[in-house]
Amino acid sequence: MVCEKCEKKLGKVITPDPWKSGARNTIESGGRKVGENKALTAKKARFTPYSTNFDICRICRQKVHQVGSHYCQACAYKKGICAMCGKKMIDTKNYKQSST
Repeated sequence: MVCEKCEKKLGKVITPDPWKSGARNTIESGGRKVGENKALTAKKARFTPYSTNFDICRICRQKVHQVGSHYCQACAYKKGICAMCGKKMIDTKNYKQSST
């Protein structure tokens, strides 16, 4: 789960989505430019599998595999928070949030 503010920080896929209405990486949605070289423009949000300094989750101390995130997806789902900034997104008081 990622909030609207942190959605801008997510990386974009090089190839455009065929499903245009919900895609973030098409020309119509404004997420992509014509003739843009994604190898040069997407350096900050790129996943580097060879780096050894992966961030750890602030709750469970598990490795986080999303660039710029402070919480793993399991903890973010259980707590109802944004995985990147930790902002409360939904009230989980009346929900049964389980990992299975």
